[in-house]
Amino acid sequence: MTDLTTLLEVGGPLAALGGGTAYTRAKYPAVYWSAVGGPISTARLLSSYSSVMEACGLTVAPSRLRILAVKATTRREVRPVPPRRGIIRPTSTGLRIRLRLAPGQEPADVAASAERLRHAWGVHAVYVTTIKPGVVELRLVGYDVLRRVRMPRKPDAGFLKVPVALREDATPFVRDYRTVPHQLTLGATLSGKSMYLRHLITGLAPQAVALVGIDCKRGVELAPFAARLSALATDPDEAAELLPVLVKEMEDRYDLIKAQQGIAPDTPEEEITSDIWGLPEGERPTPVVLFVDEVAELFLTATRKDEERRDEMVTHLIRLAQLGRAAGIYLEVCGQRFGAELGKGATMLRAQLTGRVCHRVNDEASAKMALGDIAPEAVSAACAIAPELPGLAVAGDTSGGWSRIRTPYLSLGDAAEICRESAHLVPDLPALKPFRPHVPVRPVETPAPAVLPHPVTD
Repeated sequence: MTDLTTLLEVGGPLAALGGGTAYTRAKYPAVYWSAVGGPISTARLLSSYSSVMEACGLTVAPSRLRILAVKATTRREVRPVPPRRGIIRPTSTGLRIRLRLAPGQEPADVAASAERLRHAWGVHAVYVTTIKPGVVELRLVGYDVLRRVRMPRKPDAGFLKVPVALREDATPFVRDYRTVPHQLTLGATLSGKSMYLRHLITGLAPQAVALVGIDCKRGVELAPFAARLSALATDPDEAAELLPVLVKEMEDRYDLIKAQQGIAPDTPEEEITSDIWGLPEGERPTPVVLFVDEVAELFLTATRKDEERRDEMVTHLIRLAQLGRAAGIYLEVCGQRFGAELGKGATMLRAQLTGRVCHRVNDEASAKMALGDIAPEAVSAACAIAPELPGLAVAGDTSGGWSRIRTPYLSLGDAAEICRESAHLVPDLPALKPFRPHVPVRPVETPAPAVLPHPVTD
């Protein structure tokens, strides 16, 4: 009986501790990493740094001066020299450490050994970033941050910048319209494409930006945000009327820029500009972001008349994509599929869309349409997205870089409420007033009186 009591006294707390640790690791990975995983990985890194670097081939032969100094002071063996390690900085998702490379090494050598470092130090992933010549930063991620997305508390946001998703290296994916003016977003049904669009709209809603939407699904995607939209077209006919107005607005802005460029001999150099951002703040027009949902609907035709309308709309979209950046007009084109089979002008329009985001698609050809021409190695990553991971996508741009991202959940009601709270920020653009969507007035509920009145009787 005494042995059983001792076993319960010792084994009970240990079992509870082990079960609690396993539960925390599964349900609250950030807490587990901060309490258990982080200290263990830090100890592994400190104790095995030199041997791991040598096993990964990241060491160099010591200099003659070092060899002479070691032989003069000690009798130990002179070992190869690893990169100089900086201070280990813990984060809520992992560790960060900077390495000063030895002469003859390059960042590609460290990047090639990232998978070996991951296994040696017991972390989920290792990412290598070049800080400056000769210095790289290792970002060690302790757990799968895309399984349950939690955006950083203070993301790098600003004007025309929207932290819309989380990268697999635990850094926010920021949609910067000044850097990447136009973007193509593809995704099959229930892939998370609409969630991505919601975050973009709600991120831009509190900013001094005009939001314009083309939603040929009768407005079911963009109509909930009507309170913040400056214009909305819900079918191809309305889109055919709205796009020429945007092109005319773009041309008027170019006339304004040209007028500012009336260069006189005494004009200061800083006042000479080639886009709206060089104009004085009081004369600068409001930026416009055009959201096109289900872009394929603009290309589909049934009659000869529809073909003429399609050609005209595609021409306007291409002009906006080619010339809109300097005028402060940006495109966000979304769809399930976007390729040459849509018709004339589709490939030319896609070539103008610098940013690419590909959610789960139904076939490899769709992934190639989004990423094949800028990052061929990202196509296989897009095809491997599982249906049970909505919001997961592969983001790339024309620089060839790409990464996996995932958008956090945002309900449609919360997104619509953010737009209603920002309705007073809708800019005054006279050209777009005929296309301003109707916003139904929400009924005001009067509270019931606390005490019911009673009729006065004689």
